Amino acid sequence: MATFAVLYDYSPDSADARDEYRPAHREFLAGLQERGLIVLRGPYSDDAPAGALLIGRADTAQELERALDDDPFWLQHLIALRTVREWAVLSPSVLD
Repeated sequence: MATFAVLYDYSPDSADARDEYRPAHREFLAGLQERGLIVLRGPYSDDAPAGALLIGRADTAQELERALDDDPFWLQHLIALRTVREWAVLSPSVLD
């Protein structure tokens, strides 16, 4: 099983819609976390453009992307860019 970093860049001017869909978005991601597809997740907390980082585990990037396709933020076009990259974890972590 591989580890992936998933970067969400939220659409500009989507703050109100994100507030509306956030409960469904968080519930959806919690479900993926229960299934072991998402290990860590959270929004960026700096002043840069809004977005989030997810750390996922799957056999392939495509498997993880397919699972994320049902994210309410994705379905509502609140994510302008979703990047999924395989990540080589070199230090001991919660992923081991």
